[in-house]
Amino acid sequence: MSTTLFLVIVVVITALAFDFTNGFHDSANAMATSVATGALRPRVAVLIAAVLNIVGAFLSTEVAKTISGGIVEDSLITPWMVFAGLCGAILWNLATWLLGLPSSSSHALFGGLIGAVLVGAGMHGIHFSTIMSKVIIPAVVAPVVAGFAACAATFLIYRLVKKPEDGSNGRLFKHGQTVTSSLVALAHGTSDGQKTMGVITLVLISAGYQASGSGPQVWVIVIAGLAIGLGTYSGGWRIMRTMGKGVVDVTPPQGFAAETASTAAILASSHMGFALSTTHVCSGSIMGTGIGRRAAIVRWGTARRMAVAWIVTLPAAASVGAAAAFVAQQGTLGEMLVLAALVLASAWIWLMSRRNAISAANVNDSADVTLTPVATVTAQPAPVA
Repeated sequence: MSTTLFLVIVVVITALAFDFTNGFHDSANAMATSVATGALRPRVAVLIAAVLNIVGAFLSTEVAKTISGGIVEDSLITPWMVFAGLCGAILWNLATWLLGLPSSSSHALFGGLIGAVLVGAGMHGIHFSTIMSKVIIPAVVAPVVAGFAACAATFLIYRLVKKPEDGSNGRLFKHGQTVTSSLVALAHGTSDGQKTMGVITLVLISAGYQASGSGPQVWVIVIAGLAIGLGTYSGGWRIMRTMGKGVVDVTPPQGFAAETASTAAILASSHMGFALSTTHVCSGSIMGTGIGRRAAIVRWGTARRMAVAWIVTLPAAASVGAAAAFVAQQGTLGEMLVLAALVLASAWIWLMSRRNAISAANVNDSADVTLTPVATVTAQPAPVA
């Protein structure tokens, strides 16, 4: 086996590991509100999300093409650059998962790749205009639009429907949530399900196993879809508690409004090839429902922490990707050192998570959100209407 082929295999496996972390990191995007309102049982929710993530991954490849040949110059990319970028993305995903922060897996991936390519290929390796038009601008606009839409929908529901949380109306919105949350999961597959396809396609092109400018092969679509589906089914309960209980006390009508707004924004962005953060969109929608419902509790402290995580995700992942690229470019020994560091750091984060385990059994136990081992954010009493 040639050294290049061996490195390609390592990168593909690492990309699938990122895809798995993307799945459990973002499972809350689709199902947090349905789990929080009791519309779906936790395990049923993540099973539905997993299946629909896989289905969604087969529906479009526009985002995959944006990553494989849009944000970086594929003719200057080498497999070890992609490997280093993935290391930055995986470690940021795991760190924010440990803290229960719903940050963007997408921006972690972009940041890791950008940092690694800057070290390995310089400024010429980055398509900054594409990053601005298909990553940065959608990152700012999409959650705001989704938030306004969810706010307006929530306001109208509580204005037009008599006692929307009670009796038959409450049951109707709960049943509606099973449909809307499923649509979010499907939309998530059309967006995030493609990002690992784009990365694997990029490394195959860089190694000469695929023509420049071509899209993902069928086997790439299959394994990437399965990896994100398995990750989704594993739960990601820490982030699900934050999104379902830590930002807004979500009711079924609010959950229905948030999921509808998120679906529309994600599907529109995927159709246009925007490498959107579904986490940003879904979080914006949830906060929008809190604003749209009178006397709702919005935990702005948690929202501020999430906003900080959103801002630092891309540069933080880029820094790790750049450091990994600097070591990896030293040769085989450097690549092995980066791989060993990734495995050890991932194992340490997993062990730390066992100290305060969150599972399907206790994801809805408390509205408090543990963000560090020593600090929590607690709800303030709702103002009197």
